[in-house]
Amino acid sequence: MASEQQLSAIKGAKVLMVGAGGIGCELLKTLALSGFRDIHIIDMDTIEVSNLNRQFLFRQSHVGQSKAKVARDAVLKFRPHISITSYHANVKDPEFNVDFFKTFNVVLNGLDNLDARRHVNRLCLAAGVPLVESGTTGFLGQVTVHVKGRTECYECQPKPAPKTYPVCTITSTPSKFVHCVVWAKDLLFAKLFGAKDQENDLNVRSSDASSSSEQVEDVFERKNDEDIEQYGRKIFDHVFGYNIELALSNEDTWKNRNRPRPIYCKDVMPNELIRQNGNQAKSSAHGDLSSVSAMPSLGLKNPQDLWSLKENSAVFLEALKLFFSKREKEIGNLSFDKDDQLAVEFVTAAANIRASSFGIPLHSLFEAKGIAGNIVHAVATTNAIIAGLIVIEAIKVLQNDTKNYRMTYCLEHPSRKMLLMPVEPFEPNKSCYVCSETPLTLEINTHRSKLRDLVDKIVKAKLGMNLPLIMHGSALLYEVGDDLEEDEVANYAANLEKVLSDLPSPVVGGTILTIEDLQQELKCSINVKHREEFDEENEPDGMILSGWTQAPAVEKNGATSVDNGASTSGVTEATSLAIEEDDELQIITTQTGKKRKLCDAASSDVSSVPTKIKRKADEVDGNSDVVMLDEGSSENSKKRREP
Repeated sequence: MASEQQLSAIKGAKVLMVGAGGIGCELLKTLALSGFRDIHIIDMDTIEVSNLNRQFLFRQSHVGQSKAKVARDAVLKFRPHISITSYHANVKDPEFNVDFFKTFNVVLNGLDNLDARRHVNRLCLAAGVPLVESGTTGFLGQVTVHVKGRTECYECQPKPAPKTYPVCTITSTPSKFVHCVVWAKDLLFAKLFGAKDQENDLNVRSSDASSSSEQVEDVFERKNDEDIEQYGRKIFDHVFGYNIELALSNEDTWKNRNRPRPIYCKDVMPNELIRQNGNQAKSSAHGDLSSVSAMPSLGLKNPQDLWSLKENSAVFLEALKLFFSKREKEIGNLSFDKDDQLAVEFVTAAANIRASSFGIPLHSLFEAKGIAGNIVHAVATTNAIIAGLIVIEAIKVLQNDTKNYRMTYCLEHPSRKMLLMPVEPFEPNKSCYVCSETPLTLEINTHRSKLRDLVDKIVKAKLGMNLPLIMHGSALLYEVGDDLEEDEVANYAANLEKVLSDLPSPVVGGTILTIEDLQQELKCSINVKHREEFDEENEPDGMILSGWTQAPAVEKNGATSVDNGASTSGVTEATSLAIEEDDELQIITTQTGKKRKLCDAASSDVSSVPTKIKRKADEVDGNSDVVMLDEGSSENSKKRREP
């Protein structure tokens, strides 16, 4: 039972929850049952069918509705006398500024992406409000406490970085199935069914053009009188046959690589089979277009079965035909959705055909869907455990019980007969650019890179700023905001397209830039170092940021990470993939659960403690990812915080 002091702290607290998904549903229920009376929830997502197996506050009838609102209504049915305020909105919206955060006693995160987490961390730092972070993946989970000046902030430790591949790897030299999935989803699916004005590197040249002087035909453009099946075979032959032959013509590319095999429709499916495929029964769905499927008409039932090349080819042609016959009105506005059965079937088939061409092992629809949709299968019990731990830490924070703050890790297998491993919070990292304002160093070719490259690849992608302001001395080079005059907007837009060294206040080697986000109240300095050349394979961004704490990039069998629920489509200079293999966390503990320096533990028997906890990173389907400490962290950040 809670003590009188705890009950008093609980009843008088105003709590902000960010995220109403897997962890959020459990957390809201636990807060309400624990006696909290003033709870606010922010979530921009709507309920999907795939949420229903673990987000227990939602029902089938709620699909398509606001998660925050439905969660509020569900809890008020059994706790009608408490106050729950819901916001169906993005936590990065301007209304949720520092002043808004200052009105709360504690913030509890249940987010599903790194970008939103960083944003909330910065607002909590600026507002001086304690933050309790959390994450789950499968049987693993964690809860961490972040209090300004007392513990490390969320960004003090390295975070897993998406592996970035040059487009040439995706389009020309795939070596893993994930490359084929990204090609099928972000290039082929987007080209066929997405916005027609987008450009991507699918070599949209007609194999019939005999010379460069002829009018080049876009084979992806379907003619008015063109038969659907004929169009499907044309697309098949172009992307899996002609384009592969075109790639093979460059002998240098294949000197140290296995040569791919062109695949043509007639070789896989003779004309009789193609006609049979075209005469199969219609799709299984009636009404709900997102459940239209090519599988039933082809006799395919189990999504975990491995399809043959012939079966993949049949699914490819049938799915394409169904898009044009059943969902023609949507073509031009479609983007890949893991809950769209036909889209998943098309991407799976296309990825497998391409994989077969390049000698890469094929995958089942179940596996391909997990990769394309970046799904890590969640465990409801883990979410419930983590939600309980969040509330425990929140109560400690409300009582200012700093001596008993704990980072707690939920393990898959017992360690010293423990499934929950508590660790004292680390003190702030003195080299953290977010809470310690440490200068950063940027290596970049100032004579070739544009200001837009700096903004997109560094300021937004790596530093996570939403409304950046960039200054060189007293010269303002770039600013974003609704209060700008038209001439200012035009001036900054023009600057974006200028090479750094050609800006009104030139940015060259030795320049010190000041980057600021007024919404996050975050400011940092970047020392610019000119560098002529970069390795395209290992440094595809063409620039290197140092002093920015991020874990080494690793691959994941997943697609591009999303920005707080927003989708990404199209591929520019590089394609970003989330994490494929688990990152490792090293927790150094004594027998009482207290931390000690890494050097002290090096010679000890660490077999009795969980020195490595595996985690799936980046976007977890509906839940937060488990962001854990990297064993390459600086020793200073490993020192025990003195109470």
